[in-house]
Amino acid sequence: MPIVNQNISINNLPDLLTVREVAQVLRVSPLTIKRWGKRGKLPAIRINSRGDRRYKKEAVLWLLGIQQKI
Repeated sequence: MPIVNQNISINNLPDLLTVREVAQVLRVSPLTIKRWGKRGKLPAIRINSRGDRRYKKEAVLWLLGIQQKI
């Protein structure tokens, strides 16, 4: 299992975030992030043949109340 960066900052977020990165920023569990995706609260982008999830930085910031919804 890869080591997760514990110092993830809102100021230097990548454009696409993993489930774990979003969970760290929002301080919830990765399972919560997946549930929110299924409910449409935080839409996921599916990449590769495994269907890994990625989340747009703008959507995460919007959930935090930092950015206007696109």
